[in-house]
Amino acid sequence: MNMAEALQRKIRAAIPLSDAMQFSIESLGLEAIEVSAPLPPNVNIHGTGFAGSIYSVAVLTGWALCTHILDQMKVDAELVVAKAEIRYRAPVTGDLRCVAGADAELRASFLQDIENRGKGVLPLEIRVGEQPAAVLQATFCAIARS
Repeated sequence: MNMAEALQRKIRAAIPLSDAMQFSIESLGLEAIEVSAPLPPNVNIHGTGFAGSIYSVAVLTGWALCTHILDQMKVDAELVVAKAEIRYRAPVTGDLRCVAGADAELRASFLQDIENRGKGVLPLEIRVGEQPAAVLQATFCAIARS
């Protein structure tokens, strides 16, 4: 099992909604992540992506990237979403696809703050669909376990 499959399993086991939404990690690295969820279990009455599903998949995308960074750097920390705000710009008419990235500078600052202060924040922009159809600005907070 590769890292993406292992992380996807971990998320689906810990967050049952992600399994119902059919959350799937398509690609995963320290720099970036891409996830998808099929439209049928995430559809609204208009036949487009349900806003709550779009938000949830976007938050899970950021949470998964942060978790992967912490795991790869062997940092034992509790991860939470400190703040998240989404802008819906256009209907999502196909599968929900999210991408997010964290460059080396952002990751280094995040990890250094955890090491030095016991807590670090990682701001991420998660883009959903083409154009993109929605953009989530989220801040994830990791608190070191003692």
